[in-house]
Amino acid sequence: MTSFALLAAADDGLVASLAKTAQNTGEQFGVNGSLLLSQVISFLLVAFLLRMLAYKPVLAVLAERRKLIAQGLENAEKIKQELAKAEASRRETMSQANAQAMKLIEEARAAAAKVQEVETQKAIAAAEQIISKAREAAAADHALMLAELKREIGQLVVRTTIQATGKVLTIEDQKRLADETNRQLAA
Repeated sequence: MTSFALLAAADDGLVASLAKTAQNTGEQFGVNGSLLLSQVISFLLVAFLLRMLAYKPVLAVLAERRKLIAQGLENAEKIKQELAKAEASRRETMSQANAQAMKLIEEARAAAAKVQEVETQKAIAAAEQIISKAREAAAADHALMLAELKREIGQLVVRTTIQATGKVLTIEDQKRLADETNRQLAA
């Protein structure tokens, strides 16, 4: 602004001198004023059309891409969070499944121990029954052997008495001697 004020204040000679210098410089570089003006107008027209037809749509596309990229990043973050939640859920499900499996294993062990205890008790009862029957059989055999032994001893006593006394004993005498011998053996 101050340069315009200085130019206005300067005399016409200075302005004319500057204009002449500019014209000489333009002629030296081959600048044609009418062509320059048409080229500036063409440039401004092309720049305006490019701005309206190309630059704004490109900026709109870039803005849309930025928006899509931002949404993609948000979606990626949401997916990461959901993946973390799914992983946590999977871990929790796995820990619950492990806990249930351990519970089932413990129940199976307890059931096996119970079955083993029942079978052990059955085996012990069967063994005790076998032992009891064996004792009863041994006692019966023992009683039978004792009865047989008493009878044989009674017969031996009778025979010995017959030989020692030399007389024949009656059946009643034999019976009495056998009973006395049995009483003595039982005591």
